[in-house]
Amino acid sequence: MNRHKGPLLIFLRGLLMGTADSIPGISGGTIALITGIYERLVGAIDDITTTVVAEIAKRRFRKAGESIKRLDYALFVPLLSGIVIALFTFAHILGWLIVAHEGVTYAFFFGLILASAWFLHTQSGNEPLMTVPLLAVGAAFAYWLVGLEAIVGNHSPLAVVLAGMLAICAMILPGISGAYLLVLLGQYEYMMAAVRSIDIPTLLLFKIGTVVGILSFSRLLKWLLKGHRHVTLAFLTGLMLGSLRVPAARVLGAGPLGLGVIAAALAGFALVILLENRFAGEA
Repeated sequence: MNRHKGPLLIFLRGLLMGTADSIPGISGGTIALITGIYERLVGAIDDITTTVVAEIAKRRFRKAGESIKRLDYALFVPLLSGIVIALFTFAHILGWLIVAHEGVTYAFFFGLILASAWFLHTQSGNEPLMTVPLLAVGAAFAYWLVGLEAIVGNHSPLAVVLAGMLAICAMILPGISGAYLLVLLGQYEYMMAAVRSIDIPTLLLFKIGTVVGILSFSRLLKWLLKGHRHVTLAFLTGLMLGSLRVPAARVLGAGPLGLGVIAAALAGFALVILLENRFAGEA
């Protein structure tokens, strides 16, 4: 039974990440971070770029094949399985919850993000002269970004690929919602409709964009976490705090604050604490 525990826990992380990535205002990267798998995920993705892609670019296909065998499949297979299943199932349930119980649902998200920011802040070290300014910059940037009005986007193949590239970079960053970025680009409803109808050509174009985007971005992120960990975590904490503008606005816009809303926010906060304690040391 113990040998199945690791893959099962990674699969559960995938379910949580896929669910988060389908909701405007929530980041799958946040879930990866609080469940202790974030740096392993970034490193595993970067390995694809530095080994497989590099060898293919040099036309050393045999070495590329050997590199493919050494990838972190123990992470990728259960995690991606969970993400895909969540996107095609739980996303529909959450879509209904947002329509039927908007205030309570977004209050839950507010508590989740706030607790995640608190958790990340505890990991950023005790160097206020270095971390506080970057935290403030991150918060200001995220607050500005999520306050932008959505553009009316076209749905050409190039636009879908570019949307995939930008969204996946946001999805892997704690605090920046890839789904919300799709909203700003005018692609969110279009892509959700493609998921519901299983529009293979559109989903394939989007997937091409995500692969290109994540392979390009992961190397920079790995370098930042390795060489500038504290200031990077401080900036990411700021992104989370700034992104609270989205759920806060949705909660306030849904009506007066009641006990249900407050309870949902506390539940979201408590869930993060439980997840962090449950997954600690099991990356």
